Amino acid sequence: MTKNKRVVIAGMGFGGIRAARVLAGRGLDVVLVDRNNYHLFQPLLYQVATAGLEQESIAHSVRAMARSWSGTRFHLAEVAGVNFISHEIQTDNGLLPYDYLVIGAGSVTNFFGLESVKRHAFDLKELADAEILRNHILTAFERAVIEPDPARKRALMTFVIVGGGPTGVEFAGALIELVHFVLAKDYPDLNTGAARVVLVEATDKLLASMPEKLRTYTLKKLRSMSVEVLLNARVVDAGPERVVLHDGTVIPAHTLFWSAGVKAAALSDVLDAPHKAGGRIPVEPDLTLPGHPDVYVIGDMAYLEQDGAALPMIAPVAMQMGIYSGRAILSKERGTTLPPFCYHDKGSMATIGRNAAVASAFGMDFRGYLAWLVWLLLHLYYLIGFRNRIVVMLNWVWYYWFHERQVRLITKREGQSHE
Repeated sequence: MTKNKRVVIAGMGFGGIRAARVLAGRGLDVVLVDRNNYHLFQPLLYQVATAGLEQESIAHSVRAMARSWSGTRFHLAEVAGVNFISHEIQTDNGLLPYDYLVIGAGSVTNFFGLESVKRHAFDLKELADAEILRNHILTAFERAVIEPDPARKRALMTFVIVGGGPTGVEFAGALIELVHFVLAKDYPDLNTGAARVVLVEATDKLLASMPEKLRTYTLKKLRSMSVEVLLNARVVDAGPERVVLHDGTVIPAHTLFWSAGVKAAALSDVLDAPHKAGGRIPVEPDLTLPGHPDVYVIGDMAYLEQDGAALPMIAPVAMQMGIYSGRAILSKERGTTLPPFCYHDKGSMATIGRNAAVASAFGMDFRGYLAWLVWLLLHLYYLIGFRNRIVVMLNWVWYYWFHERQVRLITKREGQSHE
């Protein structure tokens, strides 16, 4: 009796989950490996950080998913390296042999060598990051209530967000609404009108991948919500109570949030393969590692050019790569080949606030209420787990009708500065 070929999928992000779905129940031994026992819906992390959603509602147990996927099993382990010669991955729980390997370990925040910024800035890549940031934001208001110095009081209520992409825009909109509609009622002794949300973007435009009219709408909408948008500005230094811009401007602020770039996960550094900018690994048109037709690299770690430009490090690319890699492995087992991978761009979108979003999808551009509805429905659709969809939808409905965010919990007290 021949032994089933083993497919190891390293990383249970958007790409890894899609690859597992394709390969489940197809006569292969599919081993899922991740350092977390859940799949995280990263696009909604900012809503956990701004007290809109419980952290559990945007994560789903990998073992719960694997129960219904025939022929799959899960290993809770961190991948430390890959031996392409012996066909084994090295984990903190020992060696794991493979016949096929799908690497989709994702990305981490890129601080571009700014050590002081890395020390003092918050980012949103892990589930714990969102809870830490929520604790910090709410604690800042608690400290502002009892702070006698007016300048320090305002600095505690000043939030600098770096990066004018979807995460920065969405976080800025959600944070200013949290301050104006929720915390203003929670802290009647505070002049929350003095709170500042400052969005800093290094280029001359927000949401660079969007059509110009949607970018203009986004800028006007954020400014109308009293978000201070600074274009052509760069953060070059940071401390626990200040942020320094490239022109020497000092913004007194106790909170710096960084969403200005990502780079491939640390696993890419230890792989014996060439690297491109941001640590990404160049792949063949079929997403395999050059010289290793049994190893697929997908998602943010993969570098592949299409139409003269590298594919972006976004969830839709990872999803399509995951599906393709699964199908490619099945094709190889049947002795056939697939045509090269081709990313189909279905558009992009970002929500700005209640009733306001921008979307460029289905060959059309939407803005305002309609785009907001499209954004809500698509995010609910892509969330994994029926319970998660219900919980998230109920939270959104509650906030829409009552302007209340239920998860205003400080679950851990912090010190005087963020380290």
